[in-house]
Amino acid sequence: MTPGNPFPTSHPERIHRAPKVGDITFLILLLLATIAVVALMVALVVVLLYQSRLAITTLGFSYLTGRVWGPETNVYGILPALIGTLITSAIALLIAIPLGLGAAIFLTQHAPTWLRAPVGQLIELLAAIPSIIYGFWGLIVLVPLERTVVEPKLITYLGWTGLFNSTPIGLDILTASLVLSVMAIPTVTAVSRDSLAAVPRSQKEAAIAIGATDWEVTRRAVIPYARSGIIAGSVLGLGRALGETMAVLLVIGNRPIIPSSLLSSGTTIAALIANELTEAFQPLEAPALFEAGLILLSIALAINVGARLILSRLQAGQGAAAE
Repeated sequence: MTPGNPFPTSHPERIHRAPKVGDITFLILLLLATIAVVALMVALVVVLLYQSRLAITTLGFSYLTGRVWGPETNVYGILPALIGTLITSAIALLIAIPLGLGAAIFLTQHAPTWLRAPVGQLIELLAAIPSIIYGFWGLIVLVPLERTVVEPKLITYLGWTGLFNSTPIGLDILTASLVLSVMAIPTVTAVSRDSLAAVPRSQKEAAIAIGATDWEVTRRAVIPYARSGIIAGSVLGLGRALGETMAVLLVIGNRPIIPSSLLSSGTTIAALIANELTEAFQPLEAPALFEAGLILLSIALAINVGARLILSRLQAGQGAAAE
């Protein structure tokens, strides 16, 4: 024990004590839980591979490039659903990130204290609403509004771009993207808010001390510090958009065709699986649907790996800057 320090600097009995039975049991339980999670993931991939083996060997690469999903002719192509998945998820994320991040910045930096807790709880509640509710809302409210008000104006003023040059029906790629963005916004906002709230007060006070404005404090001091959490929230929002089924199934039109514009009907991989699996009577159709699930899982895995690589590079850059 050093002078002025009531706590011993070294305590061999504490540092090198023999493990107790409770500690060993706890470690074993943690190890078993980890093994169970890994085993579930491996089992999921194995089942998808096993169930889709017939489609993989029979259809080959043409499955990825085929444009027709025809059980009656035993021809299966996933390209329209793949394109629909990527388009709707990208548009949803382009809408959800600015709105979600803006709401998170307001709640953590500018909103009065009495407003932060109730609004934050409301956002968390929105994230917990079942997807079928969003789908009903989109079908009853958004589809008629899109068909009679929004899409005719888009055709009139922006039809020349080629993005809005179809018949306004409401059941299309644009409506599905909007519903997905509404579903992703609470996730992006909640995770970004927690990351922004964790920024040390000294970080902001240092920026204010050198004369930074509110916008400069947010842009140069707050957002860079919380960048990892913001990216994580965006990836989680994208994950929800990629795998959403029922909400998309109700508003996208469910036509396995490559959309010619944002106002065209289409489908996604998740919606295609949900729509076709119960009627998969052909010998090759069920394996083709399982292969579609395998492709969707691969996309989600690739996005998560890419996000982790980006985060690692950002953290390495921050570490180099700090040195």
